[in-house]
Amino acid sequence: MALVPSLRAIITHFYRPTKPPPLLSLSSLLFPKKLSFFFPLSPKPQPLKPLASSTRQETTFVSNNDERLVGLGSVNQGDPIQSQISTSTIAAIVTSLGGPPAAVGIVRLSGPTAVDIAGRVFVPAKKKRRFDSGSGSWRPTSHVVEYGVVLDSQGNVVDEVLAVPMLAPKSYTREDVVELQCHGSEVCLRRVLKACLEAGARLAEPGEFTLRAFLNGRLDLSQAENVGKLISAKSVAAADAALAGIQGGFSSLVRSLRGQCIELLIEIEARLDFEDEMPPLDLNLIMDRIHAMSLDVEHALETANYDKLLQSGLQIAIVGRPNVGKSSLLNAWSRSERAIVTEIAGTTRDVVEASVTVSGVPVTLLDTAGIRETDDVVEKIGVERSEAVAMGADVIIMTVSAPEGWTMEDTKLLERIQSNKRSASIPMILVINKIDCASSARPDWVDREAKSFSKHVYTCALTGQGIQDLEKTISEIVGLNQIPAGGRRWTVNQVSISKLTIHIFLFWLLRLP
Repeated sequence: MALVPSLRAIITHFYRPTKPPPLLSLSSLLFPKKLSFFFPLSPKPQPLKPLASSTRQETTFVSNNDERLVGLGSVNQGDPIQSQISTSTIAAIVTSLGGPPAAVGIVRLSGPTAVDIAGRVFVPAKKKRRFDSGSGSWRPTSHVVEYGVVLDSQGNVVDEVLAVPMLAPKSYTREDVVELQCHGSEVCLRRVLKACLEAGARLAEPGEFTLRAFLNGRLDLSQAENVGKLISAKSVAAADAALAGIQGGFSSLVRSLRGQCIELLIEIEARLDFEDEMPPLDLNLIMDRIHAMSLDVEHALETANYDKLLQSGLQIAIVGRPNVGKSSLLNAWSRSERAIVTEIAGTTRDVVEASVTVSGVPVTLLDTAGIRETDDVVEKIGVERSEAVAMGADVIIMTVSAPEGWTMEDTKLLERIQSNKRSASIPMILVINKIDCASSARPDWVDREAKSFSKHVYTCALTGQGIQDLEKTISEIVGLNQIPAGGRRWTVNQVSISKLTIHIFLFWLLRLP
């Protein structure tokens, strides 16, 4: 998400169409030139021309033969933001801060003067062999690690480091990149960063390294978005999906669809121009190809909900009367002692959270205070918070004690939850807990009351019995059971959905008689 403001600013300043894109119509399908806004047909993009008002001769940060710029107008060579990005060298700490200190941390520099700036602060152990005899500047070999020290502006040693030079274009940003591997304490990292800034570097904005990789053609927009997803992944499935996206999963699909669309348009255009010299058009073959492309798009769209689950996760509220085993269920499920458990009704006064993973999706369990009428001021606040949490959850688990059975209080609680639910589509699961203490393995009231719920599960929080059945039930309700065993190899977000919708619209137009 940190990339979005930066990308929006860059697109606003760089991509200035000379005229609005043409509206799609049936005629635009018959004349492919009008589709160049979506599918540029020329094998080589036309060279970009600077705006007439620009008189400065500056190096464009975006490659002139970059296909992303076709049909989007000219790049403003005189734009101050463009000039700042293309000529400045940025530096930042690229390893995590705020937690326990690590053994190693990294300060990264990227830009046209990254090597020069690193040479001002970094002194290799074998100085005579690594410095140019004429200029005295550091002349590293790309991707060869060097050991040395970092000096501040006063000449004091700041830290012992390993310098890793990655010269353009074989780097993450396709610029000259130098990474200084320091000791992992925040003090060391900030001192090395300060030395780099004093030597001429600029502090990088959030996501600016990936932004430069995108603008230099190292990554496309989908891959850049998946970099952020991989960094913030909360589960193995989320990391796998993001990594597949970085490796070009969604981008490959779009390129394939684009190529197939161009082939179809060529077939149609060729027969319009050379109708007498070519065999008749096989409409069945054309329709089969369109149908296959449509299925590919629909399968991609189906990953959107899964992507949302991977990024945001599920919130599951555990509600019920006091002392029915809600806290014990949360502890057994999360395999931790998150909630206090006693025989006294009303022990839990506030919402207690625990994190688990169900079918690769991060899940937040919310143990709530027992919902009942009470005169206790503190418990009453806890009950109100419990109701609020239940209303905002993705799934509601109503817990009932098997020995006590279904009571009038349970009926009132169910009616209270159903009347306050923000949506009738929120699934509810009935959990019959403490089955080890029940006189019957299947109480008679279950079949009668279970009709008001999506599913019902028997559990014993003391032994952990039924927890796997509960996870399986949640997977079925949310639709995770339809996901392949290895998870989706890549997913799409809402932005990608809007792009794919364009393809669906084109397919629909091509089906017109």
